[in-house]
Amino acid sequence: MKAIFISCNQALYVEVQQTMAKLGVHGYTAWEELMGAGAVDGEPHLGTTTWPILNSAILSIVEDDKADTLLAALKQLDQENPQLGLRAFWWVVGGTF
Repeated sequence: MKAIFISCNQALYVEVQQTMAKLGVHGYTAWEELMGAGAVDGEPHLGTTTWPILNSAILSIVEDDKADTLLAALKQLDQENPQLGLRAFWWVVGGTF
């Protein structure tokens, strides 16, 4: 199993949720309003007058086969919307009880 942490511009939040649902990834925890700045070339998303945009984030624990498919779909979504910003980070986790 993999824990997948997805951070994206709020404009992509619904599309990320729809992508997850389409792939059968139903369980997640979400934060609709987050502040942050990209490490490479992204502008800050701070919810201020100067930097008014915010991010959203989703954390989902996914079976390995679905995780790989989800990560590929998220990469494609990011490539289709490079100006918005979407990042996914994953790590291996144990099962649930």
